[in-house]
Amino acid sequence: MGAPPQLSAEQRSAALAKAKESRQIRSAAKTKIKSGDLSLSDVFTLAEKDSFIAKMRVFELLASLNGVGKIRATAIMERLNISPTRRIQGLGKHQISALRSEFSPAQSRGKLIVLSGPGGVGKSTIAAYIREHGTFWVSVSSTTRQPRVNEKNGVEYYFLTEEEFDQEITKNHFLEWAHFAGARYGTPREPVEHELSAGKNVLLEIDIEGAKQVKVHAPEAILVFLEPPSWEELVSRLERRATDSPQRRAERLQLAQEELAAASFFDHRLINDQVENVVQKLLSLASAH
Repeated sequence: MGAPPQLSAEQRSAALAKAKESRQIRSAAKTKIKSGDLSLSDVFTLAEKDSFIAKMRVFELLASLNGVGKIRATAIMERLNISPTRRIQGLGKHQISALRSEFSPAQSRGKLIVLSGPGGVGKSTIAAYIREHGTFWVSVSSTTRQPRVNEKNGVEYYFLTEEEFDQEITKNHFLEWAHFAGARYGTPREPVEHELSAGKNVLLEIDIEGAKQVKVHAPEAILVFLEPPSWEELVSRLERRATDSPQRRAERLQLAQEELAAASFFDHRLINDQVENVVQKLLSLASAH
């Protein structure tokens, strides 16, 4: 490789000014994209005439779209076989067409509902009822804990070894993951994105830490905190768990107190007085947003 060209002071100044202008133009464009003043199609049209816009990375463009974010942008690009470093000017006709279809106004995207709350509040009961009645598509989480007697792989959870879980993290296959009660839990990203893109409402039944991660990566997610009718009722439910030792139940009660304090972070709070009532309220929330 030869030596880089020697630039005069004027040439360096001009190059720096051009780079600054390029950043300013792209930054202004991303602001308009995020606010909805520019659509995806508008940006593609601008890129045909504006070289600064044409050099914007596709990832930055998609992540700037309202309700998309980095996680969904990555998933879309992987599905459409678009390189993570691809710029708009490097997109092929078929890729542009696929992206236009992805964000066509006619494509009604599903709502992402995240249900969380303290252990023993009845989240899994709500999820099981919804899965049985088909009101939402319910995500199946992955976990490193051992299956209980009545649990089947792929139904309640995907049971993974520690090594398999590490591999999923490395491949960025989780929408979120967290440690909880001595094990790791994660939400597979691809099936969630697929169902949302197909227009289906999706329910994630996950812990509080996971819910917070989802909100960061998917700001459009609707976070719902499930509360017990009373503290006494929660204590009663936890003490009835036959699979837990007395020490484990005591630990769960301590953890539940800490988890209840996180309720203010959530968009909505529902009292689990009756399964059918909670499901109906979740449906109403999905319709209202």
